[in-house]
Amino acid sequence: MTAQPAAWDYPARLQVDYVDQHDRVTTLFRIFLVIPIAIVSAVLTAGTTETVYDSAGEVVRTSSGGIAAGLFAATLLMILFRQRYPRWWFDFARELARFGTRIGAYVALLTDNYPSTVEEQSVHLEIDYPDVEHDLNRWLPLVKWLLAIPHLVVLILLSVGAFFAIIIAWFAILFTGRYPRGLFDFVVGVARWWLRVEAYAFLLVTDRYPPFSLD
Repeated sequence: MTAQPAAWDYPARLQVDYVDQHDRVTTLFRIFLVIPIAIVSAVLTAGTTETVYDSAGEVVRTSSGGIAAGLFAATLLMILFRQRYPRWWFDFARELARFGTRIGAYVALLTDNYPSTVEEQSVHLEIDYPDVEHDLNRWLPLVKWLLAIPHLVVLILLSVGAFFAIIIAWFAILFTGRYPRGLFDFVVGVARWWLRVEAYAFLLVTDRYPPFSLD
């Protein structure tokens, strides 16, 4: 029996079902079809901009972060000062990550299922709820973003590669109806790596350093 890679036991996991045949028509117009659900996601996560005037009457625009930034800040403060991670906003953060990943998978041509706001569909994302008092260091969230920088550098390079892989896959689907399995696994692997870094540095659900792995 083949042993599973240790990375598979990480508290954040992602799998996308591979299908043999893809819809060529929806693939051709994917960039346009995704616009409605992308707008929903943007409205849900966008920050706000407020126009105010200083004492001299000059216009000053102030912006507040979006919901993801708010969740990060609130979670950091709760872990730091109370050593708690309220289950209700963990659930919300996880569902938001699932929703965004379904949209990403649709844009990346990994699935022909139009992204649902509630159903899992063919994109399986799991994040384990942490035992804050026993599993999380209350001070580590202050520096996790810094510790994640090596991952972010690598992921930027890998994401460029994934972008070109998706373009190649787009042409392959149009001509053959198939997403080359090697390209599929690579794109999913990059998304999986991003998820682990997000879980570590921004969702703050684990202190286990993400593996440098696509698996």
